Amino acid sequence: MDTAILPSTLLLTLLLSVGLFFFIRASTKDRIEKAQLVSEQDEASLMPQLKEYFHSRSYRVAAVDQELNQVTFEGFVKPSWFLAVFLTLLAAIGLVCLSLVVWLLAPGLGVLPLGMVLLAPLSGIFYWQKAGRLERVSIKLEATPSQQHPSSKMTVIAHRDELSELQRVLQLKIIE
Repeated sequence: MDTAILPSTLLLTLLLSVGLFFFIRASTKDRIEKAQLVSEQDEASLMPQLKEYFHSRSYRVAAVDQELNQVTFEGFVKPSWFLAVFLTLLAAIGLVCLSLVVWLLAPGLGVLPLGMVLLAPLSGIFYWQKAGRLERVSIKLEATPSQQHPSSKMTVIAHRDELSELQRVLQLKIIE
């Protein structure tokens, strides 16, 4: 092979490895968002539905602030087996590519560069340890007085996936 091809291939492979590293690291990142949602139900009928929803998702009431009309739920979010295996597979493929390029650049090392593939399960272990965590959902309810249609406005601080699921299940509309 041409001598300029291998170093440039190594550089590109290293850049892809850096991207893979940050992708694996980002898989455990908290994605907490704040949203204002509106329900067409009044506060008295909405609160039992919220409690039932969070109870079905294994959350428990952690704190209640009567003055602010705010409830905080917390629950343990389990890591995903699929994502742990997927990240391990991605890391293995990336390390195989990197080890092949290193092997081509330094053939005297023998099959030693292929040993880097043994590091791939560390990505799954990293994800598994960091992804399982205690999540908090904070909901502040505000009644919107209306003669014709009683409704409730709420401010929710939660993980973005939890926000979208809450919005979907309880048919809430987002205020923009």
